Amino acid sequence: MSTKISDLEPKKLWKNFESLTQIPRPSKKEGKVVEFVREFGEKLGLETKMDDSGNVVIKKPATPGMEDRKTVILQGHLDMVPQKNNDKQFDFEKDPIEAYVDGDWVAANGTTLGADNGMGVAAALSVLESDNIEHPPIEALFTVDEETGMTGAFGLKKGFLEGDILINMDSEDEGELYIGCAGGMDTHIRFNYEEDTVPEVGKPFRIDISGLKGGHSGLDIHLGRGNAIKLLNRLMWNAERKFGLRLADFYSGDVRNAIPREGHAIVTVPGDKVNDFKKYVEEFQGIIKNELASVDPNVKVKVSETEMPNAVVDLETTQNLFNGLIGCPNGVLGVIADMPEVVETSTSTGVIRVENGQISITTLQRSSVDSTKEYVGNMIRGIFEMAGAKVEHAGAYPGWKPDVKSPILSVMKNVYNDMLDKEPPVKVIHAGLECGLISAVYPNLDLISFGPTIRFPHSPDEKVNIETVKKFYSFLLETLKNIPKK
Repeated sequence: MSTKISDLEPKKLWKNFESLTQIPRPSKKEGKVVEFVREFGEKLGLETKMDDSGNVVIKKPATPGMEDRKTVILQGHLDMVPQKNNDKQFDFEKDPIEAYVDGDWVAANGTTLGADNGMGVAAALSVLESDNIEHPPIEALFTVDEETGMTGAFGLKKGFLEGDILINMDSEDEGELYIGCAGGMDTHIRFNYEEDTVPEVGKPFRIDISGLKGGHSGLDIHLGRGNAIKLLNRLMWNAERKFGLRLADFYSGDVRNAIPREGHAIVTVPGDKVNDFKKYVEEFQGIIKNELASVDPNVKVKVSETEMPNAVVDLETTQNLFNGLIGCPNGVLGVIADMPEVVETSTSTGVIRVENGQISITTLQRSSVDSTKEYVGNMIRGIFEMAGAKVEHAGAYPGWKPDVKSPILSVMKNVYNDMLDKEPPVKVIHAGLECGLISAVYPNLDLISFGPTIRFPHSPDEKVNIETVKKFYSFLLETLKNIPKK
């Protein structure tokens, strides 16, 4: 197999994907990629426009003989999750992704790859520039900021789109068709704290947790992987009671929709408790290595001496923080009764920071049932308000209600069966897709989602399977040939 991405098939798609890897595009910093896509459409001589939110739509007329078919919207989001390993020097606002071929997969060197959703964007660009495929009228919709709030989809207005069918290309298991998704909501927690002087008898230590796999906080939540924030807090909750630990810093997680893989805390421990504290940390590592043996076997907990902090968080706030986090639910909370293999409701603690007199925590709730999503958010709110924190909900977006009678679903099932002599599974995804928000503005759209196989999105282990990219694109092109008449 070639070691060059540009030599992979289909070449047009991989060329476009490689171009995307060279353009910095973390969420809320998509200016360069928006300009790239806008210029892409204009250079092809296609009608191209941008709305106030930064979304871009490029229209391509039907090929001869396909003018009477329904208009298809090919949709993907331009931003990517900026995650890297701690030992990787990388600036997501300046540096290109270092993508490479690794056997049957394409991965990145120490960072997220951006196949989520670069593959969908690359596929749409390839259709736009192709001159040898049959297709109906096309509207390629490229949205912004999907990963940190879906503000692009939230900002869509009536009249920007004219299509009849929307094909979202942001799913991550080839051969599966998605007809519904979970809604989501962020819950933000804030503690204000006073700085206390460091206890005279205190000895400073840094606690590091690493080696966790992390992953997407929706797609991977059912795997039961360790959460660095929850594990560090669990250690410190006990150590505060056993040894009089005092907290100076607590840092973990980069984005609220990824399971935090690494984190650290700066603490002090009374000098006469140091040996017992070190022994406890060693015991704690053994405990969690046993608990996570099948899902996170490489987890490591390390304690090391460090410089004395300038101050510590006041004891009352420290205890309130530890109590709030120990009681905060995390993980799968329910499955869909009629589809027990699909998660219905979950919550993940994604980010924590201690700085400038404030402790901030961000959690993300997901559910296929909006009322349950709100209930879980309020459960977390109640726990932390009892602990003295200020709590607010933000960024709520609706789920996408499944339609088993969808015409495009029927078309794509038939096409897939004709191509591969088997029927594709039809599923609901436990992650946020923009379909729910888009359908709220355009309620008559017929929607579906599919994509190639991507593993470990939202983590530096992200990779996309090469063979499934070929199948995905062939399936897309065959689907476009079979779009029904208006």
